[in-house]
Amino acid sequence: MSTTHGARARARIEVTAAIKDEARRQLAAEGAARLSLRAVARELGMVSSALYRYFPSRDDLLTALIIDAYDSLGESAEAAHDAAADSGPQQRWIAVCEAVRGWALDRPHEYALIYGSPVPGYTAPETTVPAASRVGLLFFRIVRDAHRGLGLAEPSLPDDLRPEAERMAADLAPDLPPETVTALVAAWAQLFGLVGFELFGQFHRVVEDREAFFRHAAGQLAHGVGLVYPQRGPAS
Repeated sequence: MSTTHGARARARIEVTAAIKDEARRQLAAEGAARLSLRAVARELGMVSSALYRYFPSRDDLLTALIIDAYDSLGESAEAAHDAAADSGPQQRWIAVCEAVRGWALDRPHEYALIYGSPVPGYTAPETTVPAASRVGLLFFRIVRDAHRGLGLAEPSLPDDLRPEAERMAADLAPDLPPETVTALVAAWAQLFGLVGFELFGQFHRVVEDREAFFRHAAGQLAHGVGLVYPQRGPAS
């Protein structure tokens, strides 16, 4: 790589980062629905035509921000999982859940971007799926490890849900029982519901000790997917 080409590449990376940073500031101040490329360009002292060379449309910028948010969340969850790698399945599950909550509380506007109200006129492309799947895949990994090791308590499954459960298992994790896959999907939704309730104020004057409440709820979710082992170490 030539010196000139390398300098241009670094400059592009720096400008792209500055655009994203300003866009995140707009998300915090105005919300995703009001994100404007022209406003971003104005705040950065750029002409709009120059910014379009980096992000051709608002939707392209939103997609980049969404992927970054999902990846950041995934990295936090994976780091928490790795730190608890020598612990039991339930302890690893709770560590991941707490990492999700911690990330959301630290970055509420980015959490709202990926798990809040849909942005009018925007449809997320398939390119967001790998980043969006990181936390879910981590939960599947924990449950799969338990299934192959200590074993799982099999959740109950009503007869009328079995065809859908078998379809989900075939699509998502053919090596796991349909009962477990159904419980995992429900637990994933419930986790983000818990986080969203706290973040968006629904627990106001309802739950005071939210950390203890969340930890208990995360443990209940672990039990719900069949991780019924007693806790060990600090998570007891």
